Amino acid sequence: MNPDPLIHASIARRAFLKRTGASLGTIALSTLLAEDDNPAGVLSADPAKSATPGAVYPLHFAPRAKQVIYLFQSGAPSHIDLFDPKPVLKEMTGKQLPDSVRRGQRITGMTSGQKHHLCVGSAFEFQPHGASGMELSAALPHLAKIADDICLIRTIHTEPINHDPAVTYLYTGHQQPGRPTLGAWLSYGLGSENRDLPSFVVMLSGSGGQSLQSRYWGNGFLPSSHQGVQFRAQGDPVLFASNPPGLGSSTRRRMLDRLQTLNRRQYDIVKDPEILTRIKQYELAWRMQTSVPELTDLSTESPAVLEQYGADPGKASFANNCLLARRLVEKGVRFIKLIHRDWDHHGGLPDGVRKQAKNTDQASAALIADLRQRGLLDETLVIWGGEFGRTAYSQGNITKTSFGRDHHPRCYSVWMAGGGIQGGTVHGETDDFAYNIVRDGVHINDLHATILHCLGIDHERLTYRFQGRDFRLTDVAGKVVHPVLT
Repeated sequence: MNPDPLIHASIARRAFLKRTGASLGTIALSTLLAEDDNPAGVLSADPAKSATPGAVYPLHFAPRAKQVIYLFQSGAPSHIDLFDPKPVLKEMTGKQLPDSVRRGQRITGMTSGQKHHLCVGSAFEFQPHGASGMELSAALPHLAKIADDICLIRTIHTEPINHDPAVTYLYTGHQQPGRPTLGAWLSYGLGSENRDLPSFVVMLSGSGGQSLQSRYWGNGFLPSSHQGVQFRAQGDPVLFASNPPGLGSSTRRRMLDRLQTLNRRQYDIVKDPEILTRIKQYELAWRMQTSVPELTDLSTESPAVLEQYGADPGKASFANNCLLARRLVEKGVRFIKLIHRDWDHHGGLPDGVRKQAKNTDQASAALIADLRQRGLLDETLVIWGGEFGRTAYSQGNITKTSFGRDHHPRCYSVWMAGGGIQGGTVHGETDDFAYNIVRDGVHINDLHATILHCLGIDHERLTYRFQGRDFRLTDVAGKVVHPVLT
């Protein structure tokens, strides 16, 4: 037998690539499985030695914050009734909105057919608060106590005029679904500080309002390990993490080991990186069986802390979620997204605002105060706001006690606090009708760029190649809003 053909085959290019590919797969799997050598669950301070390092290492510049808590108010709170006092608008109540203010800008189909677009001032009084003299609505008495901790941006503006594209735009930088959300980008860029918990956690509260899509916390085209994990207020904190009835931990472990063996074999055949992600996620779910129940047990908090937040263990509420967000920050979770619904007030706005402010104001302020008291505020960026604002004119009839407001993307208010943010400041100015921006507008892309900047990331350099193009959160726009930074 002539050995030459065998020798030739052994060194052929295809054989070489096949063997090399298999070896790389083994190396990748070994890296994933090596995480089990860190039983404490806390990652090294050096991201290079971290069990789940991010794509950005080293960071582009010194970070001001390590983590983000986003208090998203779904449905769009009225900036006019909460954050942007307009005495002229109040005097104009019942009169037609001047054409010079509207400037022919598009409005939704819900009010485009109205014969008149009558101005309506806020149902709430405004007073200055703190050393800064920040003017806030009487509907927010708790936020007023921490006015010197927050930066109020009154000139956020966006492009979509309806809820779903506006929420999609707010979290992905694009109106069309399919791109990674802000939390997924941060998970990808920064990695995780705790191998026993997801780097991106989502919690919901509120009983109604706009429907929520899971893609609002999706990973888009990033690996699925960066998708937000929803924590539930009742029942199992995370779906499918607990063992089914009759299945013990040892049996579950053996099942996962065998499944992992099958996944390794499949990876060796198809080389799909998503298989490696699936192996990693199964292992995370296994560790979460121990870490999550303990974390979500709010009954271990002191009565004073529960009272501070207005929290009630075992019940679903925004207050409980705010307290849990603080606990997640203590555990090193990178991005915590709280979604509170019921802010969509096309009618009955005064009572609706009072109710939702009561549901959210105390806990939001308590979160800031609690983080400050524990020395965590300087490294945690907290953001509060909705997807757009509300119109200066009424939707429907105006009565002494009730009216409604339509969607308004031209300008609205968001407040920020914590890591890298200059407290006790107001940024931007709107006109006398809170309808147009007079100075210092902040686009959604600018907001994203600023958030990334606080975390030590240059928004133009955090990219991911997909379908032949380098995508980024801010797309081809965005600038850092330096005046709001310390």
